Amino acid sequence: MIIIGIDPGTRVTGYGIIYFDGVLFHAIDYGCIRPPPTLKLSDRYLIIYDSLTELLAKYQVQIAAMETQFASPINPQIGIKVGMARGSAIIAARKQDIPIYEYSPTQVKLASVGYGHASKYQVQAMIQNQFKLGKLPPSDAADALALTLCYIYSYKNKQAFVEL
Repeated sequence: MIIIGIDPGTRVTGYGIIYFDGVLFHAIDYGCIRPPPTLKLSDRYLIIYDSLTELLAKYQVQIAAMETQFASPINPQIGIKVGMARGSAIIAARKQDIPIYEYSPTQVKLASVGYGHASKYQVQAMIQNQFKLGKLPPSDAADALALTLCYIYSYKNKQAFVEL
C-alpha cells in the first residue's frame, strides 16, 4: 500500500510518501510544499490543496495520516490558520476517496523515536536512519514520514484507528 503522511502548515507543509507491503517499508518521495509567504492565505491554501492533489494522484496514495488538530492557547490565530491548511489537505485526500487517520504529536514521536517528547532533531535523525535516507530530511518532511510510521505500527499492532 502507498501511504502519505501530511504535516500541514501555512508556510511549510511537509509530506512523506512510502510503500508498505505489510512487513517492509521504504520512502518513495518526501519534501515540503512552500507557498510564497507574500501570497494571501487563501492563495496559499489553494497551493497546498493543488500540490497535494497532484502528489496523491501521481503516487496513487491509498492511506493518509495526519496529526490531530493543533490549538495554541497563547495565539489562537495560529491554530486557526494551521487548521485551515489542514482542511485543504483533508479535502485533497477525501476528493480522491483516501481515508485519513489521525495521531497525536506524542503518538507520532513515540512511533518514530520511542519517546513521546522527542525533539525535532531527534525525529529527523531517527527518520533518516529508519528510512536509510542519504541526508537529514527537512523537519516538516521528517514529521510527515513519522506519521506514516505511526500508521504502520498501528496497522501492525491492530490498534484502534482514529479515522477522520
